Amino acid sequence: MNYFYNNISTIILVLSLSLCVQSCKDLTELNENPNGVPEEKANADLILSTVLTETASTYTDLGYQDAAGVMQHTQKDAWFSGHNSYDWGPRDWGNYYSMLRNNQTVYKKAVENDMEFHQGVSLVMKSFIYAQITDLWGDAPYGNALKGDLGGDENISPDYDTQEAIYQGIIADLKEASQLLSGSKNSYPEIFAETEKADVIYNGDPAKWQKFANSLLLRYLMRISEKTDVSSDFADIVQNQPLFESNADNALMNFPGSNERSSWPKNTVFDGTDGSDFRRIRPAETLVEALREREDPRIGVWFAEVEIPTRISDEYPHNEIVNGVRYLHADQVDESQVNTNPDYVGIPTQMTTPSGYNLNPTPGQTSNNPFVSYLNDRYRAASGPLLNARLMTYAELNFLLAEAAHKGWLAADAEGYYNAGVRASLEEWEVGDQADTYLNQQTVAYDGSLERIMKQKWIASWTATQEAWFDYRRTGLPDLETGVAAPRDALPLRFQYGSNELNFNPENVNAAIERLESTQFSQGEENSQWDKMWILAGTGKPY
Repeated sequence: MNYFYNNISTIILVLSLSLCVQSCKDLTELNENPNGVPEEKANADLILSTVLTETASTYTDLGYQDAAGVMQHTQKDAWFSGHNSYDWGPRDWGNYYSMLRNNQTVYKKAVENDMEFHQGVSLVMKSFIYAQITDLWGDAPYGNALKGDLGGDENISPDYDTQEAIYQGIIADLKEASQLLSGSKNSYPEIFAETEKADVIYNGDPAKWQKFANSLLLRYLMRISEKTDVSSDFADIVQNQPLFESNADNALMNFPGSNERSSWPKNTVFDGTDGSDFRRIRPAETLVEALREREDPRIGVWFAEVEIPTRISDEYPHNEIVNGVRYLHADQVDESQVNTNPDYVGIPTQMTTPSGYNLNPTPGQTSNNPFVSYLNDRYRAASGPLLNARLMTYAELNFLLAEAAHKGWLAADAEGYYNAGVRASLEEWEVGDQADTYLNQQTVAYDGSLERIMKQKWIASWTATQEAWFDYRRTGLPDLETGVAAPRDALPLRFQYGSNELNFNPENVNAAIERLESTQFSQGEENSQWDKMWILAGTGKPY
């Protein structure tokens, strides 16, 4: 009996110790944050996928919304002050630096494991994100950024590099990336099926990433060309490095649309506002009239025809809708306030009450205005073949080459590049079969001017309009006018540094603010949206 009890006691003791050890292990594991995977355990492909998707989504959010308001591609008819009139206030950049931190993890793991493909891609994305930051704000933390985990004031509150220094780093990184990505695909043993799936831009194709790196180089060299002579560097890349060769090389991310975060912005599938977010975004009259003047086939891809056209006529009683057309009497309306386009009607820039445009009798924040066009119904969807984040396109590359040839940097014909850019844009939007007819129009055919190049580049920037904004700042083209309710008589030039920096890194952000060049439209404000950063200071552009 004692033997039995002694054995039972021993078994119970062993089981208790075993359970204690197991419980302690489980508690330790439970106390680990499942979302905070240690860097050494993180999967480079999964982090890379996060970097690519978040960068593409952030880029599209800006290019489809606030930047589209600045560049008069769209206007909102409700909750419109930020979109139409740049009522932004200080804007923080935390999401951009979060993307950079993830990207830095990819780069570190790639270096540690000799993964040159991942190194190259992460350098391209580092360059792309930092270019967005400096193009939007100006000087910014760069060399000492992303070191907060090391502690110390110099890392927690980093100093700001000049925009010139940031661009020098961007250009150097893209050149290094091009070299890292110059091998054939089978020379990168780290590219697995998981890598191809994670790479939502190019499916693990190093040749396409190299073309993207070099094409971005041309974008950024042109960006700083008013401040430094980049002509020989630009020509050398064109002559000796692979660039985009067709729309098949476009840097695109298609939105899968499986949930709100992976969907096209302001769609009506995951909207949660009964579609009002979609309905608020309307075509801008500036773009609509530019497209109508040129009989541009892209207009029907982007916009819907007005539901109820308006006609000035005494044929029917005043303000009667007959057979889907509204009739107004000339003696009872101010014809300057009425748009009688039979097909597409855009909202003028910066109206006081945009929801009331075209004599809509029920203006207001929740109004439906059937007398103004909506966007095409494809933009109601969460996903679709044309719903892509467009980081850079073959059309943009050709317009860059056309501008360079126009400036005399290239021994080539600017017209050929211009025509290729127009054709590429029409093909991207699935109306390429009309390119010959379109290019033969007097208002479209190349006339030897920079204005013609920049007008078509502006049109082609649809949903990526921050690039048109950055082009406008350095060229003043296209020539855009502000509206009656504009806060200043000029387009803004930058974002204001955000509240987090102003409150928690005041010494460094104030030093950056002091380096900005004020303009007549800054009106004595510090950190103004109308101040000029380095790439614009002293150039006289755009004003």
